[in-house]
Amino acid sequence: MKILLDTANLEDIKRLNDLYPVRGVTTNPTILTRENAESWLDLLKSIDEILSSEQLLFVQVTASNCEEMIKEAEFLVENIRENLYIKIPVIPEGLKTIKKLNGMGINTAATAVFSTQQAVIAANAGAGFIAPYVNRLDNIEADGVGVVRDIAEMFKIHNIKSKIIAASFKNVNQIKECCLAGADTATVSAELYEEAAAHPLTYQAVEQFDADWKSLYGDKFMYQY
Repeated sequence: MKILLDTANLEDIKRLNDLYPVRGVTTNPTILTRENAESWLDLLKSIDEILSSEQLLFVQVTASNCEEMIKEAEFLVENIRENLYIKIPVIPEGLKTIKKLNGMGINTAATAVFSTQQAVIAANAGAGFIAPYVNRLDNIEADGVGVVRDIAEMFKIHNIKSKIIAASFKNVNQIKECCLAGADTATVSAELYEEAAAHPLTYQAVEQFDADWKSLYGDKFMYQY
């Protein structure tokens, strides 16, 4: 299970990438505009500079028709990195774009997925990743984790190679449940990433270790033996 950061905040990306095994970064138009950057392209290039070539980077198109989506995808790949994943919403023109970009050798991720049928169609179009929106489904009294589970089961039954990148989370439990439901990847906010990595009993245990050590050996570290 790979966990990515769903943010364009450079400080958060630098800090968490230094601390944790972040597997990449996902962005979308809303996430980019939150940073109020003078140049969205420079912002994306700065994110790419923080990441290694093995870490994944996802950028979403803003156009709504196939021709313009392809132009945006080509521009992004040319100006950021070759192994960039282009996020395409699963509207009809988007599915057409995924088919064409797949034929051009450009990586794609189908986004704004809300049903198993959409996921299967996007996978058949050639999307490398499928991004179901978990919490947005929960917000309309649907079952976001259940949709992820159904997609995973459908992909397993029919030997579909596309990966599930679960998105749109409100809490850590949703992330855990998506892991158990069969998602290959989850993309989460910086806040939720840190919450997932932390537990109060861990800090309590560390405090006890520290107190016990200092009670006998003082403030010396092991390398000061």
